[in-house]
Amino acid sequence: MEDQKSSYKVPVTLSSASVYPLSVHDAFAMAKDVGYDGIEVLVTGNAASQSAGALKELMDKYQLPIMAIHAPTLLLTQQVWGSAWAKVERSVILAQAVGASVVVAHPPFRWQGSYAEGFGEGVQRLIDTTGMKIAVENMYPWRARGREAKMYLPHWNPVPEPYQHVTWDFSHAAIANMDSRQAIEDLGDRLSHVHLCDGLDNGKDEHLVPGLGTQRVAESLQYLRDVAWQGTMAVEVSTRKAKNAGQKEEWLGKTLEFAREHLSTSVEHDPMKQ
Repeated sequence: MEDQKSSYKVPVTLSSASVYPLSVHDAFAMAKDVGYDGIEVLVTGNAASQSAGALKELMDKYQLPIMAIHAPTLLLTQQVWGSAWAKVERSVILAQAVGASVVVAHPPFRWQGSYAEGFGEGVQRLIDTTGMKIAVENMYPWRARGREAKMYLPHWNPVPEPYQHVTWDFSHAAIANMDSRQAIEDLGDRLSHVHLCDGLDNGKDEHLVPGLGTQRVAESLQYLRDVAWQGTMAVEVSTRKAKNAGQKEEWLGKTLEFAREHLSTSVEHDPMKQ
């Protein structure tokens, strides 16, 4: 048991969303400089993010694997890859081509018709037919004039839904005022992927460096360490407000250090210390 625990290691990758609006090429370069274990590619309008050939060239150049593909199911990527199902299906094909094990997808918006109504069943069919882990990400309620507007179907919270695979994002959890530590435990083996960041319950999706928000991020990572979680993790910290490339790398370096500190089996776990 001790030998198994001492060899436990969660790969910590860098999401290309962390360097947005810079390119996926910039994400590879920064990940290599800082010391990440790999990349999560957010598919955007950037041509390289959509091309298996271009991504393979970057993998070879920087000697970093792509471990996850984030489907272009965001509002800002509505024009990428056509219909809603095409976005997910093409993301699976891209993931298979580059050797990624996970596709991240947001739950559908309620106005997306039959796609939204059949989302859960459709995702499961794709999982069954392709073997790809399609991990549905937790979102958050949208509030207008103090009232919640129902934006997602079946819901922004994937915990009670029957999804086989889930991605957990700490910034989204902060907006929803959820306890990530408890949600992660409740998800159990369904938790396949984590977006590492932090956030505040202020209605802003800030994707802060861990420790700068209100989420129990350190405790959550320690829990994953203690149960020898077998998923993948991607740092998704916003660096848009960084003054220069050096500060971007500093923030991403701090987050990587945070992840490895709290996931390491050599750390003495103090439940009273966040």
